[in-house]
Amino acid sequence: MTTTNHLNGVFVPLITPFAEDGTVALDHLDRLARDTLAAGARGLVALGTTAEAAALDEAEREAVTAVCARACRDHGAPLIAGVPGNDTRATAEALARLTPEAAFALVTVPYFTKPSEEGVIAHFARLAARSPVPIVFYDIPHRTARPLSAGTVRRIAAIPGIAGVKHSPGVLGPATVDLLADPPTGFAVLAGDDAFAPAMLALGAPGAVLATANLRPGAFADLAGAWRDGDAERARRLGNALTRLAAAAFAEPNPTVIKGVLHAEGRIPTPDVRLPLLPAHPDSVAAALRHLTALDPASSVA
Repeated sequence: MTTTNHLNGVFVPLITPFAEDGTVALDHLDRLARDTLAAGARGLVALGTTAEAAALDEAEREAVTAVCARACRDHGAPLIAGVPGNDTRATAEALARLTPEAAFALVTVPYFTKPSEEGVIAHFARLAARSPVPIVFYDIPHRTARPLSAGTVRRIAAIPGIAGVKHSPGVLGPATVDLLADPPTGFAVLAGDDAFAPAMLALGAPGAVLATANLRPGAFADLAGAWRDGDAERARRLGNALTRLAAAAFAEPNPTVIKGVLHAEGRIPTPDVRLPLLPAHPDSVAAALRHLTALDPASSVA
């Protein structure tokens, strides 16, 4: 497996649907996973933030991962599995338990402890040496309180076993431009901020990991394909519409609006999330639905 062959296109971090009794609705998750891949997603992410992984118990996490793994296997698509832990020892132990069907592990920069950038580099060097699969590290400083410079990202990229980064700095700034202007060889800089993903794809990002793609995976896949094929006019039209949709989807904490929309469309049994999240306000869901209505004529793929 090579990074360039597999970490491209749009990966969808699936939501976790809940039934009326609060249990995980695995049948609906399976349908979402298969529909998402059939619509053109490159692969799936199991147990991302969008899946409310922190609110699932171990048995639920295993069941969710198994559903995603089966769907990916049946579609010949790669699975990225989220791996919990903000200290090196616990994260290494979680990597050792990773499903053998995962192609990559998504590992967040350590959060709350706020290590130095040298500590972050040492953390990923230790993990990569022990991981059974290549690592995509998740750089999201508004959650970790540890921003990384472009130089630090490049140093992590040089570690054997590090395949890419889900790049979610919250701004389209100098570090992002630096990385995409001269990306490290064999290393994928994946767009992770939904609202900035169209711009990052335009700048040359090979792919993205996007929560909003739960709603219209085909449209996001179409966007990535348009930039790849050099169809700038179509890419700009789709990108503008998807940026507005992403802003609406993140009007409240992720994935509350997304689940509200999926429920309104009859694709999941409830819009429920687990505390401390609260369901999205109906006005937020209605706004996102209006953006979907405006988007659908612009895209040939739902």
